[in-house]
Order: sequence, then structure tokens, then C-alpha cells
Amino acid sequence: MTSLLVLGGVLVAVLLGRTAPAHATGDRLVDDYRSVFGTPGVAAAVIDGSSVETIVRGRDGDGDAVTARTRFRIASMSKSMTAAAIMLLADRDRVSLDDPVVKVLPDFRMADPRFTGITVRQVLSHTSGLSNSTNNEYVFPPPRSAREIVAGLADKTLAADPGSRPEYHNTNYSIAARIVEVVSGKSFDAFLRTELFTPLGMTGTSSTLGCSDRAEGLPSGYEVVLGVAVAAPEMPGMCVGNGGVISTLDDMVRWLRFNQGTSGAGLLSAGSLAELHTVQPKAGDYALGWQSRPVAAGAPPSVIGHGGTLATWTGDMVFSPRTGVAALVLTNSGGDPSLLSANLLAERIGAPATPMSNPLTVVNAVLLGLTVGMAVPLVTAAVRARRWASRRRAARRPRLVLRLVPLALVTVLGVVLPAVIWGAFNFQYWIVTAWLLPLLVLFCLTCCVLGAVALGRRLWCFRRAGQATFAGGGVGCADVSASRLTNGVQP
Repeated sequence: MTSLLVLGGVLVAVLLGRTAPAHATGDRLVDDYRSVFGTPGVAAAVIDGSSVETIVRGRDGDGDAVTARTRFRIASMSKSMTAAAIMLLADRDRVSLDDPVVKVLPDFRMADPRFTGITVRQVLSHTSGLSNSTNNEYVFPPPRSAREIVAGLADKTLAADPGSRPEYHNTNYSIAARIVEVVSGKSFDAFLRTELFTPLGMTGTSSTLGCSDRAEGLPSGYEVVLGVAVAAPEMPGMCVGNGGVISTLDDMVRWLRFNQGTSGAGLLSAGSLAELHTVQPKAGDYALGWQSRPVAAGAPPSVIGHGGTLATWTGDMVFSPRTGVAALVLTNSGGDPSLLSANLLAERIGAPATPMSNPLTVVNAVLLGLTVGMAVPLVTAAVRARRWASRRRAARRPRLVLRLVPLALVTVLGVVLPAVIWGAFNFQYWIVTAWLLPLLVLFCLTCCVLGAVALGRRLWCFRRAGQATFAGGGVGCADVSASRLTNGVQP
């Protein structure tokens, strides 16, 4: 029966995991994306010279229609703003990209002598040597400020020599945010607001320290599972400098125009703006808050972009330095907005588009099938525990233990599976899993709770059955009818 249920889940997954072809207009591309990913709200734009095509669809977390002024968390797209803040200070000769971080941030300490060689450039290009393997970014409760994040590095080590290889690590940009605070004498949010957002006319943009902090005018995002969207709070996390900006489609169009060099002239020098978009030494495809990308799979890198992903918000922005065409996508749920932004850009410049599909549809459908497939035998085992115990009253103890091992393993699997999936035996990953893969949590809870109930009931009934045999009778789990014993039921 279990195998049939699992097979049914897989078949449902195949039926639900549809792929949408790329169509010839931005409106259809956005509609296809929403259909494939079940996204409640999308705000997108295509910039081509002086023209801007905006496409808004769906609803926000309050149930209102999405508009070009709806506020979204832009997640890691914020890194481009943090890098620009550092470059503003560099233009004013307050800091140099090749300064050691300890020169501009005297309180910066690590339990690794190599930390003194980390430069500002390496922090911004993710080549500092910091890694999640030695500095877990998913601690709960998360640090509340850039100061706390930097202080928390005092007992951490590096995973590589500074400047030797790239590893994307959000803490790099929290260090950069702290540099902005110390050098400017302002809070990070105040510096962004006064030195970047206000001069560029980005009046609907602000930032928060935490990923889940409340902000004025910000509705909740959504969790979407198998096409069902539920408004949900964002997962707690440290977002200062690396993912805490909240913005609107209108404001992000201004941000892209600034990076294209068509607005905000004089805010940054031409050389500094170009440096932001230049791939850095030993950084792979990473520049400074931006990445070099192909416009389509298999093509050489030819565009500059950056995505952003939180549990309930995703977005992406990309532009072509050669043609000046840019695309921008903001969504209020999980998904893969880089597919949509790439297709919007490709459609405008005549490049091949990429069909859109949602692999999580298959994953979630299979998880649902596995959950049902696991629940049925576990409930059956718990309900029939008395019958199981009566049949095994005379069984030898080693054989009895072996028969209980599968239930024990299922129970343990439910407890440790999230930690195993994330590569570390740390139960805080239950929290991460709850936001990113809620059906995996349901599967784990099914294994853990129902497995423990079935195992406990079998042991209790076996014990009661033994007591009844010793006493010559009994009740409850030991209350097995004489007709069953005389009709050939074997121990």
C-alpha cells in the first residue's frame, strides 16, 4: 500500500510540475511565471533606453492589488546598495577597497591570524575566506546589529586564505555595513537613506536590521506549497547589509538606471560605478554586489545582475552593459525570479528564452506522497499494537528487539533528517526547514510523532501482555480473547 501511495505522489508531481514555454511579450512571461510558481504577487519592469514597461500582477499580503508602489523585501539585491555605500566612502577618500578591514574597523577580531589580511575588496567580493562551515549564519536567535555580527566573529576561523577563492557568505556584507557605520558615524539605514536613496529619489525604500523586522507599509510575504499560497511571516535572520532593504518597483527602476549611468550623475564617479560591475580577482563571476551572468543557459557572461532570496520574498535584477536593456522582478513568495528576468531581457534583445519550470512542485508532491505513505502504516501499527503484542509474547528478546528496530529508525529519522539535509547535526535547521520546505517538516513530524507513538504503544502492550501471562489474565492490551488463541494464532 505504501508503494502505491508513493507512486501516486510521484504521478501527482508529474501532473503538477508543468513547464511553461517562453512567450513573446512581457505580460505573458509574467503570467506564465505566476502559473508555474503559484506566485501571489509580481511587480516587473523592462527598461529599454528612455522607455520603461511595467507589469504588475496579483495581490500583496494584505490582499490589496500589487502596484508599482507596493513594498517588497529585495533580499540579497541589497548587496549592490551596500557595495555602493562603500564606494561612496571610497570616492570621499574615507576608505580604500584595498585597505585591511582591521584598519577601518579596529574592533574586528577572529580566532585565526589570517584575518588581518582580509581587505575591504575581499569582503565585497566574497573572497575573504569566511564560510558557513566555520561561521554558521543560521543561528537562533540571530544577531540584532552589524556590531553584534562582527563581535560574534571573535571565536571563528577562516575556511581559506583571504583572496584565494570565492565563497558566497552573507556575513561579508554585514562587515561592510559595520564599516559604513564606523567610518560615516551614522547608522547603516541612515547612511543609505541620506546618501543613496534620497539623492536618487527612492522615497519608498528603507532597510531593516533583521530579515523579519516589521516595517511601515510592508505586507507579509507568502509560502506557496503545491499552488496553495498562505501569507506568512519571514524567517528570522541577520539581514543588515546583506539583505535588509525594502523597496518598490518604481524605486528599483531608479536604482537600475543609476547603475546604468543614466541617472544620479555625480553621485558616484564613473570609475567607481564601473568598478562595482567589474568581476574581481579570484572571485569567480562576482563583482562588488553584482554578478556577471550569461543572458541564456550555455552562453558566455554578457550581463550584470543580482538576485535575492528569502523564505517569503524573492527578486532579481539584470542589465546588459552593451545594449542598456534591463529587467527587474520583485515577488512576494519563493520561486526563481532570475528565470523571469532573464526571459524578459532575452525577449527584448532577441536572445533565446528559457522554458520555466518549478522543481519544488515535484519535490513537494513527492513529500506529500511519502508523508501519507508513512502515516498509514504507522497509524496501523499503533492501532494494532495489542494484536502485535499478543502474537509475540513468547518471542525471544533478540528477535523482539529486531522487530522494533524499524519503528525506532523511523522515529530517529524524523528528528535528524532536517539537520542531515543541511549538512550539519544541528537542530536549529528544523527552523530553517520549517520556512523553506514545510512539507518536509510535515513528513519529519509524521515519522517522529507517529513512529514514537507506535513504538511506545507496542512496548507498553507487550509489557502488559507479559504481565497478563504471568498473572493468568489481565485487561487492556493483554485482554486477548480465548477464541483467537485457540484458532491457531501463534506467538
